[in-house]
Amino acid sequence: MHSTINESEELWLKNYPKGVKKTINADQYKNIMDVFDQAVKKFRDQKSFTNMGVSITFEELDRLVGNFASFLQNELGLKKGDRIAIQMPNLLQYPVVMFGAIRAGLIIVNTNPLYTKKEMQHQFKDSGAKSIVILANFANHLEEIIKETDIESVVITEIGDGFSFLKKTLINTVVKRVKKMV
Repeated sequence: MHSTINESEELWLKNYPKGVKKTINADQYKNIMDVFDQAVKKFRDQKSFTNMGVSITFEELDRLVGNFASFLQNELGLKKGDRIAIQMPNLLQYPVVMFGAIRAGLIIVNTNPLYTKKEMQHQFKDSGAKSIVILANFANHLEEIIKETDIESVVITEIGDGFSFLKKTLINTVVKRVKKMV
């Protein structure tokens, strides 16, 4: 199945970089993990994501995704179809968590990191999330409402996780002790 383009849509396509196709073949991939796996094969040694001057390659991302998917299934006991909430901003951990959850067959409940306690409680209860990966900065809100949800397991990450030991320690210390954001 190929998408079609009408003349009014052509206006914004003129801003596409050279080499970007105007149409896609929607049947090229079976699902999002097929897209991910093909990208890993094609771009193995290239950067997949960069945050705060730290990059991970597609190969590193694939390894981290596999490890996290295994953790979700074998350590947390999550099963295909279970719901997992992700509440964090754009960090290197986000694609690892998201693709790891998808690889494990979980349903992602993407949660705005700026939600209030009341909004968190409603979303987690309404979604039936059994687990959550949350940035430490927001964990205090979760602590206050978790008993009113179905969440059984909590994974906390910090902004500096995924960086070198020195950079991780520096960033996490500044966030906690200087900025008092945690």
